[in-house]
Amino acid sequence: MPLVTGDVILRHAKKNGYAVCAFNVENMEMVQAVIEAAEEKKSPVIIQTSANTVKYASMTMFYAMVRAAVENSPVPVALHLDHGDSRNLALKAIRAGYTSVMIDASKQPFEDNIRHTAEVVEICKPIGVSVESELGTVGGKPGDIEYGADGYTKVEEAIEFVERTGVTSLAVAIGTVHGVYKGEPNLDLELLQTLNSKVNVPLVLHGASGLSEQDIRHCVEFGISKINYATELRIAFSDAVKEYVTSHDNIIDPKLFTKHARETVKQVVMEKMHLCGSSDQVKQTTWWNSQ
Repeated sequence: MPLVTGDVILRHAKKNGYAVCAFNVENMEMVQAVIEAAEEKKSPVIIQTSANTVKYASMTMFYAMVRAAVENSPVPVALHLDHGDSRNLALKAIRAGYTSVMIDASKQPFEDNIRHTAEVVEICKPIGVSVESELGTVGGKPGDIEYGADGYTKVEEAIEFVERTGVTSLAVAIGTVHGVYKGEPNLDLELLQTLNSKVNVPLVLHGASGLSEQDIRHCVEFGISKINYATELRIAFSDAVKEYVTSHDNIIDPKLFTKHARETVKQVVMEKMHLCGSSDQVKQTTWWNSQ
């Protein structure tokens, strides 16, 4: 099956009240794990590579792996650039075959964020590539400044931002952070509910790794249509490799420990799909054509 756009998948999620999981992958085994899990759970899925990941291996390489993995798959899959920080990076992703991109200018002043985002939307709209952007501050990355509640997405700004840029989805700041949480997250679910009622595009949650199951369910209930997972998959893969190597002396075949890690990641992915409500959403192989 050809790759589909992120917007097709997210609109279905928004309409039907569930969230699509978007998984950041780092290698072939993680790509395989995500696709196999999606097929078993009959779930649409978004595969992502971050701006840092594509410095390790090219977008062309990741596109080729994902394209090969979905060729005979019955589930809809989108390939997304996560946290692209420039117009040029978005263009590279489009040229490589990605069906969705994120332009993250959220650290810029509001007007600059709008300008950078609108430039990417202008490029992507005629060719049907989805565009995600971020408004507010989802911290947690090295060098990020923590603004607390002052960095949460403002409702009136979100309405204006979506109208002026034409983005197809919006990542909102409601109290999550990227990476591993150092304390209890303070989610503003009332803000999320208001944003969902006022903004007419699917909402995205970054920084979900480490949130409780109850927090995830509440976020889906109050309007999140896409949930990003990166750190939990990296931890699962790395811990599985360490476990296998430690328990098997003189191992020299990488396929053995990467296979074990692939199966571990697959289980994590399946659990997240069940939690977010995307399991069994693919009732027939042509459901996206009617969206």
